[in-house]
Amino acid sequence: MPRVETNAEALALQALVWTLGDSARAARLLDLTGLDPAGLRARAGEPALLAATLGFLEAHEPDLVACADALGVAPADLVAARAGLERA
Repeated sequence: MPRVETNAEALALQALVWTLGDSARAARLLDLTGLDPAGLRARAGEPALLAATLGFLEAHEPDLVACADALGVAPADLVAARAGLERA
């Protein structure tokens, strides 16, 4: 199971980078999490933050699909990664 968590974390980090690549989307993520940029940087590797990022994408299906397309994975892979991170 550690291998799955590692894959989930790597995928979630890629999704976080993708999310932050758009200033409006990044601002929405910060607003919803209550974090500031420094707090986000400090917690970027934490499973809870990574799961929250994927949950953020899930909450807006167009973003979920666009992110999955950009990363070359199925949207279901992002959903599964969030579930795995929440169990970690």
